[in-house]
Amino acid sequence: MDLIRTKEISKSVTTRKRNSKRKGKRKTPTSLKFLKSTHTVIRMHLAAASDLPTFLETAGALNLKGRRKLVEQALVLIDENFVHLPLKESMHGVDPVQKLRLLQHQLDQTTTSKMGSEFEFHREMINIFNSVRDLHTNYLLPAPFADKVAFLPFDIEECFDNGKPHYIASHLVQGFTHPHFKKGVEITMWNGIPIDRAIAISADKHAGSNLAARHVRGIDGLTIRALRRALPPDEMWVVIGYTDLHGVEREMRQDWIVTPTLPDTGGVDTDSRTTAAASQGIDIEADIVQRTRKMLFAPKVIAEERKHHKISKHKAGSGQSLTSTMPGVFSAKNVSTPSGEFGYIRIFTFSVNNPEAFINEFIRLVELLPQQGLIVDVRGNGGGHIYASEGLLQVLTNVDITPEPTQFINTPLNLRMCKRHETNPTGQIDLGPWTESINQSVETGAIYSRGFPITPTEFANMKGQKYHGPVVLITDARCYSATDIFAAGFKDHEIGHILGVDDNTGAGGANVWTHGLLQALLQFPPPADPESPYKNLPNGADMRVAIRRTLRVGDQSGTPLEDLGVTPDSRHAMTEDDLLNGNVDLINRAGKILKNMPVRQLGITTSQSGSTLNIQATTIGLSRLDTYIDGRPMKSIDISNGTHNFQVTRPAGATLLEFAGYKNGDFVAARKIEL
Repeated sequence: MDLIRTKEISKSVTTRKRNSKRKGKRKTPTSLKFLKSTHTVIRMHLAAASDLPTFLETAGALNLKGRRKLVEQALVLIDENFVHLPLKESMHGVDPVQKLRLLQHQLDQTTTSKMGSEFEFHREMINIFNSVRDLHTNYLLPAPFADKVAFLPFDIEECFDNGKPHYIASHLVQGFTHPHFKKGVEITMWNGIPIDRAIAISADKHAGSNLAARHVRGIDGLTIRALRRALPPDEMWVVIGYTDLHGVEREMRQDWIVTPTLPDTGGVDTDSRTTAAASQGIDIEADIVQRTRKMLFAPKVIAEERKHHKISKHKAGSGQSLTSTMPGVFSAKNVSTPSGEFGYIRIFTFSVNNPEAFINEFIRLVELLPQQGLIVDVRGNGGGHIYASEGLLQVLTNVDITPEPTQFINTPLNLRMCKRHETNPTGQIDLGPWTESINQSVETGAIYSRGFPITPTEFANMKGQKYHGPVVLITDARCYSATDIFAAGFKDHEIGHILGVDDNTGAGGANVWTHGLLQALLQFPPPADPESPYKNLPNGADMRVAIRRTLRVGDQSGTPLEDLGVTPDSRHAMTEDDLLNGNVDLINRAGKILKNMPVRQLGITTSQSGSTLNIQATTIGLSRLDTYIDGRPMKSIDISNGTHNFQVTRPAGATLLEFAGYKNGDFVAARKIEL
């Protein structure tokens, strides 16, 4: 039993404080020494890590004036910008506006000498924001919490055996060693609490929109805490009860470690007046957790991101992985299953500055993978740029993509903001489409504006279909925001089969704006709005709010995505083999689904002699192929599986060559080629 008595720990902490005062420099605690053996690419970053008691000594600088300012600004965002407020009040029986007013009243009656603990203030603010169960609408803690994450040196994942959940230590930080606690041990107790109950307690501290989302975040919160979004753990260390690899029940005590958050090198300045900032759909907590997992358990990916690669141009052979220009975004490989060989692409994030480059890299990778079936895995993807998520759909389907419409809540403040940007003075943010309907709400009493898409329809269809085989999309309850929108679009456009490892996606159906962006939008174009309610926040604190809600298209047209999410077509219960052996059962299950789906292929190569276009079409699963130039029909031929050569005349100035493939009269495949 690897336990140290509480008395001994308290004594060691006191001694450490005393020694630090005497010597001016703190020694590295024993619990952190293994960090010197981590991967070289993150070792310098983790050199700034500390134990939890040391970190807590740096907190407590938020004064009474700062607290009042934070509550005042929270009231503005929740009462006048938060698009889901009516929905959340009804669904969850909460009144965050009244709670903030009560807190504001308490602070107005308080003096500096009686203002209480900073931790209690943060806890109250977090609880108010969490009460609406919206992972877009956040109170983000100030310094010293803002850029820190607390972690334990292992990861926990859930698997099932005969329908019963088990919790496995699936990854360990490099350098962390223990005589009995190894990869694959089963966690049974947590600080003396049965593990399933401990997860439920942890889940209640998170703002997941549905039970599945809260459950998985409860698991994540056991070992990783993004201190931007959550207070540090109450306990200085955790006592973990587990069954070792030989079936022996044991206990281990592990200290919490606090380290700076891994920087988001591919993200967007979300406070800037740019299209990218205004088009964000991202769960900031999930994004931080994802980056922390990459730092702790996949440092080789970070090393790959820092290299300049010779990119593969040859198709992936059996079991072969492809090198991506965006290794922190994509992982692509050829997977061999009992049902055949298929392509597999994991999309870790949609958080990119350049959505077109993101789509182009996906196309490049997918064209090097087997064409008889594709697995797209978006588990754990917290979202990012909405253009990237909705723009990717076109690559996988022959039908035109209809981006999801979005709505503001009708308030005077939102109207002021839209009016300032209805003529798009920056060439970046255009809020004009929403202005008229918000203005009309004064007469109509409508709660929401009319719906207009964030992703331009032209962008969502500019490249067209590039992959023609069957597709399985793998989701989980950590899929959120832009990833929710991607999954919804995948289902609404009937692109393929959704295989979920949870009962639902995270159900985050909104565009999220930061307090900084809202403030900037009333400052520009000059002169700044003299009555702007947005004020600078103290100590590096921040807030975000769900500003525009998204609505489904297709058969579920008009249904909000928020809180409902996307239900998979079938469910896979993760196995221990999945956790410890590269998702083997999950991929085999996806392969089995792909095997029973129709295979299409439409490959085109062209050359030109004068005004004559020589076309070679390689097809599978088609019976007719129609050719268009700049939208005008040019040729229609009957075909079968194989290669077909034909010619068409290119009119002067023509720029776009299009193909439509049919099977027994049904339109099933398309391709665009710029001339």
